[in-house]
Amino acid sequence: MHRLNRDDIEQAARRIYQVMPATAQYAWPLLAERLGCTVWVKHENHTPTGAFKVRGGITFMHWLKHVHPDVKGVVTATRGNHGQSLALAASALGLKALIVVPEGNSLEKNNAMRGFGGEVVEYGGDFDEAREEAARLADLHDLYLVPPFHIELVKGVATYALELFEAAPDLDTLYVPIGCGSGICGVIAARDALGLSTQVVGVVASEAAAAKLSFDAGVIRETASANTFADGLAVRKPVADAFAIYGAAAARIVSVSESEIAEAMRVYYTDTHNLAEGAGAAALAALIQERETMVGKRVGVILSGGNVDRSVYAKVLGSGSASDRA
Repeated sequence: MHRLNRDDIEQAARRIYQVMPATAQYAWPLLAERLGCTVWVKHENHTPTGAFKVRGGITFMHWLKHVHPDVKGVVTATRGNHGQSLALAASALGLKALIVVPEGNSLEKNNAMRGFGGEVVEYGGDFDEAREEAARLADLHDLYLVPPFHIELVKGVATYALELFEAAPDLDTLYVPIGCGSGICGVIAARDALGLSTQVVGVVASEAAAAKLSFDAGVIRETASANTFADGLAVRKPVADAFAIYGAAAARIVSVSESEIAEAMRVYYTDTHNLAEGAGAAALAALIQERETMVGKRVGVILSGGNVDRSVYAKVLGSGSASDRA
């Protein structure tokens, strides 16, 4: 994957701003008081799809239409946010979007994908099985298989990091959740393009810790399951191209438990009145875990999305366990 420069990212930003405005980043005073450090939150929960993925969807679909002008449509696998992003971007270009989700996927995310114009198919027990089915359907229906990781997705996602770094260029550390890796790779690309020295820390769920296990071992490791309620983190095996980037450029990867993620969701609500889904709260959960080493520093956290089902969120706010889904 070629190294993105500032011009690449700014060009992607111009394209994205035709569809959506930049999102806000705020240094919230109650988070600072709670944690003893300056905490900048990047609000990717405020995009048109409620998550950061829409940026990559816009840049990817623009690239696809340019490089493959005869394409009829796309197919992809998702737990929700990537699918909403592609449904929105494909519909805007008049293309079909077939989206494969695992059985028992979030009803509200499925409805949102349909709302943006996607056709949703449920298949398999987890994301990785859904991904195999998406590849089969791509051949069957002559649709373009959108991978979970691609240079054009990273280019789009890097625009949120560009916005954050331009607003807060002197961050000591920035915590970023890791699913398939476009988020952390976009952050690394923007940091390097701007020549900043911010440490980038990846965050995984302890129930889906393949990226951390791989990072610590220096080679790709796979887990048998990824049973976390933070569905954006529910990946059993890192994407090799993404791991090649964050494996070399991240400072470290932190793993957070289900209860730590749920607590971070409650903290976001209490201190900022923002809704965070599990994956969206993971970065803050990691900062809370490492708060003693962050005292007095300038820290950023990516609130990557707010798409959590009402029943799950109600349990989290009531301090119940979110993993026993309603």
